[in-house]
Amino acid sequence: MNFFLRLHAFSQQFDDKLQAWGGSLVSLGLRLFVGWQFFKAGMIKISDWSATLSLFQDEYKVPVLPPEIAAVMGAGGELIFPVFLAIGLFSRPAALGLFVVNAMAVISYPQLFQFECPAAINDHFYWAISLMVIVMFGPGKFSLDGFLSSRRR
Repeated sequence: MNFFLRLHAFSQQFDDKLQAWGGSLVSLGLRLFVGWQFFKAGMIKISDWSATLSLFQDEYKVPVLPPEIAAVMGAGGELIFPVFLAIGLFSRPAALGLFVVNAMAVISYPQLFQFECPAAINDHFYWAISLMVIVMFGPGKFSLDGFLSSRRR
């Protein structure tokens, strides 16, 4: 039994460093990847605003909000929150904001569930999980949030 305890202790001797630095790298990767996906979508929306408004009026059925307001909020969220994620400032609120944008996209476009190829809906699930990882575990050391937290201490 002593052997297994020593072996277990040996296998965990670098866990703190791996979690701090490796987790920070993973978080940075998630922040940049997911943020880029949403930012691209926001850029497409503003590149042809009349088409975006048409989509929100005819295709996307956002509950409660008028299509014009939903379009502005959707595009705004897809352009503002990713910037905060990329630099790691207000990362948790930004990730939560993108989670809501993502959820609204899934709710308001039920055709995602009807496509032959499940990749479209699966992407939304992957983005949701990635955003929840950022919300739960934070942005890590490679972020302005991490820098400001270390300065506060």
